[in-house]
Amino acid sequence: MELWFTGTNAGMPIADRNVTSIVLRLAETRGEFWMFDCGEATQHRLLRTPLRITRLEKLFVTHLHGDHVFGIPGLLSSRSSLGATAPLQIYGPSGIRELIDSWMGITETHLGYPLSVCENTEGIVFEDGDYSVRCAKLDHRIECYGYRVEEKPRAGALLVDRLERAGIPPGPLYGQLKSGLDVELKDGRIIRSADVRGPAIPGRIVAVLGDTRPCAGAVRLSERADVLVHEATFGGNLADKAELYGHSTAEQAALTAREAGVSRLLLTHFSSRYGAEDIAELVQEARTLHPNTDAAVELTPYAIARARNES
Repeated sequence: MELWFTGTNAGMPIADRNVTSIVLRLAETRGEFWMFDCGEATQHRLLRTPLRITRLEKLFVTHLHGDHVFGIPGLLSSRSSLGATAPLQIYGPSGIRELIDSWMGITETHLGYPLSVCENTEGIVFEDGDYSVRCAKLDHRIECYGYRVEEKPRAGALLVDRLERAGIPPGPLYGQLKSGLDVELKDGRIIRSADVRGPAIPGRIVAVLGDTRPCAGAVRLSERADVLVHEATFGGNLADKAELYGHSTAEQAALTAREAGVSRLLLTHFSSRYGAEDIAELVQEARTLHPNTDAAVELTPYAIARARNES
C-alpha cells in the first residue's frame, strides 16, 4: 500500500506543483487504486507514474471547489477511451451527481463502463472483505469531507514449530488452518486454527482530509492513523487568513495529528506564495508539535508500513 501525490498546490497550478489529487495504491495482489480529489491535469500527471487510469476503481471527492474537481471530466473520458470496462464509483458531497451529469450531458461524453455516483452522508460509505471507508464532515467554506480508509486485519502467521510438534506434516491441512478452519486428524485429534496461529496482524489506517479548519471531525477521522494527509495552506503567521478562508496552518495540522495519535503526517495543499524553501519552513513549524512530519512531494511514492504493533 502506498500514496502518490499528483498535485499538492492550493487554488491553481504553478510551474512545479499541480492542484490537488492524491492516489492510494492498494495491495499489489489487488491491483486497483483509489483517488482522492481530481484537480485539473490530474490525468496528465498520472502519465508520469506507473499507475494506469484503467485500474482506477474509486474516486473520493472531498468538496466541489474547482482545484479539487476540474480534472474529473477528462479523467472519466480517457478511462473509457483506453478501454476500461470495470465499474467506477465516485463518492462526494451533495451536488457531485448533478455536476457530473451536467459535464457528461453537455459534452455528449459516453462511457464504456458503468459509473455510479454516491452523495455522502457521514459514516461508512464503502466496505468489503479487505477495506472500509468512513467519511465525516470537516469545517470549510462549503460542504467538505475527509475520508478514513481502514484495512481489515489479516490472520496471524502459522506457528509451524507448534504444528511440527503435533506431528502435522506440511500440506493441505496447513492451508486450512491458515484460513481459520479447524481440522480433524486421522487419529481423531482436533487442531484448532486459533491455537496454531500467531496474533492477528492489524490493518493499516490512512486518513485523507479535505480543506478544513481545525475541527473535531478531523481528529475523529485521524485517530491512530498510520498516515494522515492534511492540508497546510498557510504558515502560522497567516493564521487569520487560514481562519477566514476555511483552511489550516502547518501548526494546526500538526496539532490535529498529535491529538489523534497519528504515526506520520504528510502536509499538502500549499499556497502558491510558498516555494520549496518556504515549505521546508512549514514542515519545521509542524515538527515542533509532531516530529514525524513531511511535506508531500509530487510523483513520489510513500509506502505505508504495516501497523506499529505487528510482530
